[in-house]
Amino acid sequence: MNNKDIVIQAADLTKFYGEILAVDHISFEVERGEIFGFLGPNGAGKTTTIRILTGLSQPTDGKASVLAFDINSRIVEAKRHIGVVPEISNLYDELSAIDNLLFMAQLYGVPRPQRRKRVEELLKTFGLYERKDSPFRTFSRGMKRALTIAAALIHNPKILFLDEPTVGLDVVAARSLRNLIANLRQQGITIFLTTHYLEEADLLCDRVAILVKGRIIKIDSPEALKATAEEKSVIEFSVEREISELMENLSNKFPGAKVVAAEQNKVRIYGGIPADIYDNVFRFAKYKGIEIQSVNSIKPSLEDAFIKITGLSPIVMTMEKGGR
Repeated sequence: MNNKDIVIQAADLTKFYGEILAVDHISFEVERGEIFGFLGPNGAGKTTTIRILTGLSQPTDGKASVLAFDINSRIVEAKRHIGVVPEISNLYDELSAIDNLLFMAQLYGVPRPQRRKRVEELLKTFGLYERKDSPFRTFSRGMKRALTIAAALIHNPKILFLDEPTVGLDVVAARSLRNLIANLRQQGITIFLTTHYLEEADLLCDRVAILVKGRIIKIDSPEALKATAEEKSVIEFSVEREISELMENLSNKFPGAKVVAAEQNKVRIYGGIPADIYDNVFRFAKYKGIEIQSVNSIKPSLEDAFIKITGLSPIVMTMEKGGR
């Protein structure tokens, strides 16, 4: 990674709140134009890191720079080039969508002649133009989130900080927002994204830092992280009827392999020699007149990688803030 491509750099970044260590000597670099994910359970230090990098909180120790501006001495200059989307929207309920964006444009110093054009452009991009005169409070959660991101883009920032962008959204709204985020990356915007959703990190991020209790455990691409969990082959057979007879026969056939019932009519075989497994399963199925409907080689998920890297149950990732 060349220095000229690095837009965010942190070295031994540390934050105490009293005696509580929220961010524990973390170091990382973010490259221009990538979606960089901070993945971890709630309380891992993700939001605190964003607050430090955007000048809302001072680090207790360590250094960081954003677009080569030191966050301690030149944060005002850095802020001209960054957009921040907090987990809870900072827009005004009583103002319309267009008035919220016009206000943000004024706040960010967008020249007056350019404001309305920029606002209308963003409303169209985010599919909100038809509702431009509606009060913010009347918007759905997904629309509120979209307008909050639009507001953060009003001044054409080079870096966008997104804190848990899809929390509380339904499946359709979350998918729509992920598409918008992917499109922003296509426009060359660097995106720093925090999430506790494994699927979201896998779908969106070029690289992921896994954070647990304020410490970075691992940084790599989702593909490379998943590869760390791929020690054994996993082959799944779907059959036309209940699998107890197949299970009984296969359990002792493959030394070093583990045979597990996945669902009522599916069996998974972990480990072993794939060629022997295919040969034996098909031979036995033919002998018994069992129809094999499909065969799949199962690739490890980011969840599998998370379990292996952290030793934690993925259940910790599904817990919302406040223990909900």
